[in-house]
Amino acid sequence: MSENLAPGGPGIPGRWTSAAKSGVGTALGGSPIWFTLSHGIINEIYAPRIDEAATRDVGFLIVGPDGFVAEIKRHARHLTRCPHPGVPYYAVGSECLQGRFRLQTEIITDADRPVLLVRLKFAALKGDAEDYRVYVLLAPHLGNYGAGNTAWLGDYRGNPGLFAARADRALCLMSAGGFGARSVGFVGVSDGWQDLMAHGSLQWPYTRAENGNVALVGELSLHDGETVLAIAVGRDAEEAGYQARASLEEGFPVLLKRYVQPWERWQSRCAAAPRGALSAVSTAVIKTHESKLIPGAMLASLAVPWGFSKGDGDLGGYHLVWPRDMVQSAGGLLAAGAKPDAREALVYLATTQHADGHWPQNMWVDGKAYWQGLQMDETALPILLLDLAAREGALLPEDLATQRFWPMVRAAAAFLVCNGAVTPQDRWEEDGGYTPYTLAAEIAALLVAAEYAQKAGEPELAPYLRDTADSWNAQIERWLYVTDTPLARKCGVDGYYVRIAEGDSNDADELIDIRNRPEGETRRRADEIVATDALALVRFGLRAAADPRILNTLKVIDAELKVQLPCGPAWHRYTADGYGEHADGSPFNGTGIGRLWPLLSGERAHYELARGDRAAAAVLQRSFEAMAGPGGLLPEQSWDTADIPGHELFFGQPAGSAMPLVWAHAEYLKLVRSLGDGRVFDMPPQAWQRYAVQQTGSKLRGWRFNQKLRELPAGCTLRVELLAPARIRWTVDGWHSSQDSDTRPSGLGTHFFDVPTAALPAGARVTFTPYWTDAARWEGVDFLVAVV
Repeated sequence: MSENLAPGGPGIPGRWTSAAKSGVGTALGGSPIWFTLSHGIINEIYAPRIDEAATRDVGFLIVGPDGFVAEIKRHARHLTRCPHPGVPYYAVGSECLQGRFRLQTEIITDADRPVLLVRLKFAALKGDAEDYRVYVLLAPHLGNYGAGNTAWLGDYRGNPGLFAARADRALCLMSAGGFGARSVGFVGVSDGWQDLMAHGSLQWPYTRAENGNVALVGELSLHDGETVLAIAVGRDAEEAGYQARASLEEGFPVLLKRYVQPWERWQSRCAAAPRGALSAVSTAVIKTHESKLIPGAMLASLAVPWGFSKGDGDLGGYHLVWPRDMVQSAGGLLAAGAKPDAREALVYLATTQHADGHWPQNMWVDGKAYWQGLQMDETALPILLLDLAAREGALLPEDLATQRFWPMVRAAAAFLVCNGAVTPQDRWEEDGGYTPYTLAAEIAALLVAAEYAQKAGEPELAPYLRDTADSWNAQIERWLYVTDTPLARKCGVDGYYVRIAEGDSNDADELIDIRNRPEGETRRRADEIVATDALALVRFGLRAAADPRILNTLKVIDAELKVQLPCGPAWHRYTADGYGEHADGSPFNGTGIGRLWPLLSGERAHYELARGDRAAAAVLQRSFEAMAGPGGLLPEQSWDTADIPGHELFFGQPAGSAMPLVWAHAEYLKLVRSLGDGRVFDMPPQAWQRYAVQQTGSKLRGWRFNQKLRELPAGCTLRVELLAPARIRWTVDGWHSSQDSDTRPSGLGTHFFDVPTAALPAGARVTFTPYWTDAARWEGVDFLVAVV
């Protein structure tokens, strides 16, 4: 074939597509290919890694008499369903808005090959089928990039195909019935969509489009209105062509059976756990988001938030591993009874943990960090997951006999005691300081670590871990509970927990940064900002559900963050949240307005269950379910105001950020399990017993360079904690006299000395300075703590 080069390269800049998916799927097994659906068509195909997209989308155009051209994703209404519950095999029915045709597609992947298959059936509803032509249009984004792709017409062993390649990746699109006209071109200039819309047929017979944002188009040769498409990914065109042809040779019915049966067997392992309306969908969603190259790695979502507005600059989207989300996903699988899968997650976490004990903010499946933030809850949560897995019987006998995961716990606990209780970023990846959720996770994790230290033959570590947990727990109110503020008076309470504080609650009138807000709106008083995160103090067992401070905070949360939807109540994350669409419905672009998060309904339901109100929790479960989108997928956010049809935003329905959010499905599964058990499934018993039941307190207050204590309550002991051995020179009489005291190693990276301050009266002042023994130098600064 002589080459006819497409003009207009490199085309318009590449863009991702809608993040509001109606389906996600993959074979259960080794076949390294995944897919997403929305608006009646295939969106991203991921291969050969779950975090590496190969396409933007694969759509269909229908050309009919009298210049009629319809694009399925824009000019048809769609119904997406799963013929086998709990199996991500999708049947999509699309009917033309003008009533002229119906297109039905069934989507699976080959269980043994990196091939996506589409069985397609076209039916004319007006006129004869022969009057219509069906075209497939594929936009490659190999290696997560729209730019730099090359497309061409070719064949494999005489079988015509459409090919694309970029670097060491290639794809091939084949049809069982073959193609009529074919073409390739540059998006926005010479691609098939432009050609068909302008001419009603393919008039531009381009055979090659080199190095740009390209698209492939082919007229499908149908037999009785039907054909099967195969889209394969390989290391080169020859391999991709082979894989596509091999799958077509096998035939769709055979491959459908191989696809469905393993999923049904896997789902049967979850049948003994309590089930809800979305349980089968939720387990399938979580399992679909697991890597096959690296078992145990689970992504946050196979979506790019507001993808249609983003280009190659957003390589990761949500198809990355967030340790926080992954722990939640593994917990959801535990709740559903998928114990071996949860253990795989622990192996992955133990393997990707950094030498100093922490995990990256997020990472590719191979553990390479993507963003560079640090969130302390992401170091605490894997410890809690291990304990939950042990309580659920998910660990192997040899895990218990050898304390297989103790090195992971020890390193994580060491990182927590060296760097907590403050966090550089909260669980929403935005602001640093003291936050309820992070503190609750850290404290509970330290108690679990203390228990495991004793089991692992290092009991000498346990007292320090518990002392630290107790001290931090005793200071939560000092850090976060504010009283007699304008907001408290407005809500009729004496006080409440704030979302975040940089120092003591006495400093809550100081300004803190609020991310994602327009210029001029990025600074707010700390005591003006509340969050649903305070419920974590109950969820992790640190405070009783009936604690008056919790009840007060709930009143403020509901006054400030609650929205009544047709299906029930829903909540924003925190005051002045900026992560969401703008008021006019345009997508988040660095600023916006935060919308409702369905998973927060699950967290509130867990609180209601902890409070003993099972009926209220069950009502919230039903409203949680009602916020699902097509196919039962749960979104990250739901739209919270009047409809904006032009942006596909409707009150109470999924917003445009991302769907599904795997974390939301995990929270749903845990809620179903909690309601079935009559107790909060993932509440750490160590924290509940120690603080809610025994009400263990602490007279220890720590001073650290990352939390310089200014005031010490009378009767408490001042613990100076450092990251290197030192000799502490200290005085209680303004240096008229002084003492030198050496620190002791905790065994976890800190070195501490307890200044004997318990007998000092209010008004006394403790002054100290460290001499660094290894470096043989003085710090050169005196530090003062006042007894109050």
